[in-house]
Amino acid sequence: MTVSGELVDLSDSLSAPLADFLRHLSSETRHSPRTCDSYQQDLTRFGAWLMTRQIEHWAEVTSHDMRRYVAWLSRGGLSGRSIARHLSAIRRCYQYLLREKRVRDNPAVDIRAPKSGRRLPKVADVDQLNHLLDAAPDDPLEVRDLSMFELMYSSGLRLSELAGLNLDSVDCRGGEIRVLGKGNKERVLPVGRKALKALSAWMAVRPGLATESEQALFVSQRGGRLSNRSIQSRLSRWGVVKGADQRLNPHMLRHSFASHLLESSGDLRAVQELLGHADISTTQVYTHLDFQHLARVYDQSHPRARRRDERDRDDT
Repeated sequence: MTVSGELVDLSDSLSAPLADFLRHLSSETRHSPRTCDSYQQDLTRFGAWLMTRQIEHWAEVTSHDMRRYVAWLSRGGLSGRSIARHLSAIRRCYQYLLREKRVRDNPAVDIRAPKSGRRLPKVADVDQLNHLLDAAPDDPLEVRDLSMFELMYSSGLRLSELAGLNLDSVDCRGGEIRVLGKGNKERVLPVGRKALKALSAWMAVRPGLATESEQALFVSQRGGRLSNRSIQSRLSRWGVVKGADQRLNPHMLRHSFASHLLESSGDLRAVQELLGHADISTTQVYTHLDFQHLARVYDQSHPRARRRDERDRDDT
């Protein structure tokens, strides 16, 4: 068997049951070849580790062995999410071996992966975003692009929500927009002044691109609804052409909307409603971003923080 391109020799007592399990995944449960390959890699890695511990039978593995394996994976630099995937594969394999009466218990059943630090979303600098969105469009497609990006940043839209907008979704006079979010839940969002101005400019040139019966708000050069992939590509292009310091993507605009709004208002519940999060714990990630902002302000502005920096410099 191979793991990440390297040949791994497992004992017959380990490899034969594993091969049977992989055939079970492929033929009985109809898993895709890619999923089966992933199971094989994770389980062969586990089998190779067992052999270094002089364990050559699946039935010999204990929960203590599993905890040692998790610790070994963690020391090797695997994230909590990757370790959880390994454990899931091992548990699934033991479920099959239990069914086939090749083992008496499942040693991985109560073993949990260590928690990974939550990755904070990337956020664009306020001044840089203002600079990019103040750039003048050069043609009708860029007029459309600016309108889309202003709207995403103004209202915190998901990519799918933006792509799904229709002409009747926008009330320019009332300054609001109706979007269909996750779980087909509709919400009404305010639209900022600059986004409304950009939308007005787009509506003036849209008839030159859209087919007569097309109801999508944002259309491609061929006149049909603009796809998610096309929106991503155009935003990335906008950043390159207009001189962004970092690569732009739709998630960054949504995260920037949430973080910048929270910095100004401090109202986590309002940000939750605007983002369309069912659980406020999902929104609370932005409080970490807010603290980072406060820490930077403190370090740059507080007299005692400045004196601390000066002492640090004196000590070097």
